Amino acid sequence: MKRPPAPSGVPSGVLLIDKAPDMTSHDVVAIARRSLGTRKIGHCGTLDPMATGLLMLVIERATKIQDLLMSEDKEYEGTLTLGATTNTQDRQGEVLEEKEVPALGADEVDAAFSAFTGNFEQIPPMVSAIKKDGVPLYKLARKGQEVKRDPRPVHVNEYEVRRIELPEVDFRVECSKGFYVRTYAHDIGARLGCGAHLSALRRTRSGRFTLDRAIRVETLKEAPRKELFEAIVSLAEISLMRGA
Repeated sequence: MKRPPAPSGVPSGVLLIDKAPDMTSHDVVAIARRSLGTRKIGHCGTLDPMATGLLMLVIERATKIQDLLMSEDKEYEGTLTLGATTNTQDRQGEVLEEKEVPALGADEVDAAFSAFTGNFEQIPPMVSAIKKDGVPLYKLARKGQEVKRDPRPVHVNEYEVRRIELPEVDFRVECSKGFYVRTYAHDIGARLGCGAHLSALRRTRSGRFTLDRAIRVETLKEAPRKELFEAIVSLAEISLMRGA
């Protein structure tokens, strides 16, 4: 039975966005609230400002399944740059140390990636939204503070090294909820002995959702509201996708 629309007239469901670089996930939510005419919007899985790709917006009653959708595996495409570590573990941070990049072969690079497959632990970066005594770590980092972070269990289902043109390495990774690709790049660089930071990142999948039905931020800003409503994946379709 088809459910009636939300009282506001805004349909409940998930709107898939292809996030542009140099904007926060919160920026996208703010645009969506204006464009759709509702404040009842959240997002599933923060993307750093430099990252692009799939950002899932949960709208109206879909906010109730936000945690469920966030718990699913993700897929990313990225580039790490060897030879420099940064305080954020990505290219937007300050360089902490630089080392010469040795003449690494494909087998050596693949072995470093292979070491981080299956179940293992990551130490979250200081520049993250994880809270310590109720305060997000990134706020402490801004004050120049560094605190002990407990390792967190994560999982990599699959990876692929796509291009090696030193000092850059392109890769694809399928990983669990709570996985930091920045830390992945940092740890691989440490294993290779020369350090690394994440220099590009694009999320291509979250659970069963891909970029195929995602709309660009420009479309979110400019398209007629009716067109945006039609782009929303309904709760009924989500239920079918999940086999519920």
